[in-house]
Amino acid sequence: MHYLSLGATGLKVSRICLGCMSYGDPTKGSHSWALSEAESRPFFRQALEAGINFFDTANVYSDGASEEVTGRALKEYARRDEIVIATKVHGAMRANDPNGKGLSRKAVLTEIDHSLTRLGMDYVDLYQIHRWDCETPIEETLEALHDVVKAGKARYIGASSMWAWQFMKALALQKANGWSRFVSMQNHLNLIYREEEREMLPLCRDQGIGVIPWSPLARGRLTRAPDEKTRRTESDRFDKYLYRKSEGSDRAIIDAVGEVAAARALPRAQIALAWLLQKPGVTAPIIGATKPAQLSDAVAALEVQLTPEEIAQLEASYTPHPVVGFI
Repeated sequence: MHYLSLGATGLKVSRICLGCMSYGDPTKGSHSWALSEAESRPFFRQALEAGINFFDTANVYSDGASEEVTGRALKEYARRDEIVIATKVHGAMRANDPNGKGLSRKAVLTEIDHSLTRLGMDYVDLYQIHRWDCETPIEETLEALHDVVKAGKARYIGASSMWAWQFMKALALQKANGWSRFVSMQNHLNLIYREEEREMLPLCRDQGIGVIPWSPLARGRLTRAPDEKTRRTESDRFDKYLYRKSEGSDRAIIDAVGEVAAARALPRAQIALAWLLQKPGVTAPIIGATKPAQLSDAVAALEVQLTPEEIAQLEASYTPHPVVGFI
């Protein structure tokens, strides 16, 4: 396993982050394809044995069950001080409660306590805002996050998908007020969605922000032929929102992944992840695994070094996409 500092911090994280949205309770929340706790356990063990020390979840995954499953598994298999736990806040957690969502001071301070209870931990290493809250002044959110850090409930704070100008505004306000600074950006980036290369990635490199992309394999689309379907693609509503409109133009990119993979005699997933791992500024793609081979491929991708010619082949067919993932 390879390790890097997360942004400009001294925190070392594995170059593969295990995304825990896939683990929780399929009867809760909107992820009917999620694995149960018993089914999830082997993936935490496999990840730790491979040297992965970075785990990402969120309060909304399986309505909190993902945090519970993640916390119990890691408590059994690892020492707390040897792992890096990230979770997120923003989504609706309680029906009919107008304060049970968003990034108000009330929501942030309430939800960190709920997340820690579900995880069974005294603190998280990285507490992230899951999206931008247009109904709450960003100053209110940033000061609340600073207080979470000063209370010892989070070691660092991070952000997720938003416009680059919003992220820079937040960073400037943090500096001006002496508040804890965002150290990471969890954004939407893969071979068939590269809009983040225009503004967000250069901003993160300039500001020393770690980049931990979500959906690095485009909900699995980069791992198989374009017409091959899975249970998840048929039931995942977010997949339809992200990629259905660009299926036609994306086909050529997916075919190119297949061509490079065939020439290398490697799985498509390793090629798509190797491309992302070689992208300047990217720290650790967040991998969702529901089969052992998916996690093995992610780790193996660390040893795949693409040539400039292969990268050009993979990127040649890209066309501008509508911005999706946070608006």
